[in-house]
Amino acid sequence: MTKKALITGITGQDGSYLAELLLNKGYEVHGLVRWASAKNTSRLDHIYVDPHLPEARLFLHYGDLGDGARLVNLLQETSPDEVYNLASQSQVRASFDQPENTSDINAIGTLRLLEAIRQLDVTPRFYQASTSELFGATPPPQNEKTPFYPRSPYAVSKLYSYWITKNYREAFGLFAVNGILFNHESPRRGETFITRKITLAIANILSGNQTELYLGNLDSIRDWGYAPEYVEGIWRSLQTDTPDDYVLATGLGFTVRDFLETAFSHVGLDWQEYVKFDDRYIRPTEADSLIGDSSKAQEKLGWKPTINGLELARLMVDADLERLKHETNPWVDRVKLASWTEHK
Repeated sequence: MTKKALITGITGQDGSYLAELLLNKGYEVHGLVRWASAKNTSRLDHIYVDPHLPEARLFLHYGDLGDGARLVNLLQETSPDEVYNLASQSQVRASFDQPENTSDINAIGTLRLLEAIRQLDVTPRFYQASTSELFGATPPPQNEKTPFYPRSPYAVSKLYSYWITKNYREAFGLFAVNGILFNHESPRRGETFITRKITLAIANILSGNQTELYLGNLDSIRDWGYAPEYVEGIWRSLQTDTPDDYVLATGLGFTVRDFLETAFSHVGLDWQEYVKFDDRYIRPTEADSLIGDSSKAQEKLGWKPTINGLELARLMVDADLERLKHETNPWVDRVKLASWTEHK
């Protein structure tokens, strides 16, 4: 029988890659999409098929983690074998400005979903997207046994979702897994995240459409991996015999400055000529160094990353340059972009 999966946050970076992966594995995929007046499903366009057609296996449903009744109804309608909770307010800096909304979506939203699952006659396997931000001020390397020390409202909200998932596993016997993923990026990353902000700025600079890039702390150390590899780990974590929690990481840490320098030098630019400091991007409390130890996932899941943060920087720059070349934007200087691409 065809397996069915429900993905919250399906329109995001991880959700779109996971949907793609599951469709390739023969799943029927259902996605939770928040209502918006503007179309917000661009990351899914390449895999979306008209649901009226017999070959359709991807179905989108309006809903929100703030609406518990809708979650109950949707789970009863779709009867998924697996539920992947990837939806969240995921901007760390923004969580300081909107802590209540962040907590409602990330923390109580997870509780609503777990409660909805618990009411089903047959409970699906459940994956909770956790985060390396849980470790916060605890020195690296960090693994599943490392003490948590969250340093933002975002991280605190995710700490609740981590523990409530673990509690429902132990209290009610749910097959519930926490994936503690360290930073993972791709060309589908949102434009407000620092890695994509950098690579998109480079494309805009080369096209003549931007002259400056404003950033905050360049000394933060992060363990960056490639998102498509991480969703493979997410899927594998639900295919085991016993539910458990897993860290996914490359084990290599780079500063924001390292990423910045690698990305700019990839196209022959000096980042210091374009980057300016803006204290509005400084977090009141910072997680200074996050570097993961994914030994457990490598041993138990057979998962291993192959792309590190600096390779990722070059990959994302190339993707943004290619994308900008084909955009219908009258301000893009295509001659400059074509010249750089041919030179490369």
